[in-house]
Amino acid sequence: MERFDSILDFLEKWTKTAGAICLVGMASVTLCDIVLRYFGKPIFGSEEIVMFLATLVVAFTLPFAHTQKSHIGVEILVRLFSERTKRIIYFITDIVTVLFFTLVAWRVFLYAGKEKKAGTVSLNLEFPEYYIIYALSFCFMIFVMFVVKDLFVFVKGEK
Repeated sequence: MERFDSILDFLEKWTKTAGAICLVGMASVTLCDIVLRYFGKPIFGSEEIVMFLATLVVAFTLPFAHTQKSHIGVEILVRLFSERTKRIIYFITDIVTVLFFTLVAWRVFLYAGKEKKAGTVSLNLEFPEYYIIYALSFCFMIFVMFVVKDLFVFVKGEK
């Protein structure tokens, strides 16, 4: 389990850094585009670049958001239940999350393959979109590994 934890720690740091770089990239492209528009020389395809980077920000920060428990949760009703009932609800939620996001990652991966085969590119820059879609699928699988870790910890009784 220690090896799995160290791999997840590495993946969390890597994806968090990649997400931060993409966020800085979004801000930089937007700033440069605004400044250059003033001089009549906007960045061609800046909207596409920002859109791609925004997708990557969400994808790359998903594992970190999970470890920080910063997802939005509806706890109005759950907080009224007993501790045992809460644990059961969280356990079932984690199982459903693993199943759902595994399915989503798999389907997104297949979709990326179809986009690659079709040769789909972005409208202005003609950038192959399947790279972004593969990255999204990869990040969903990393997220699933973090939830699986939580399930192991839960079953072992540490949480």
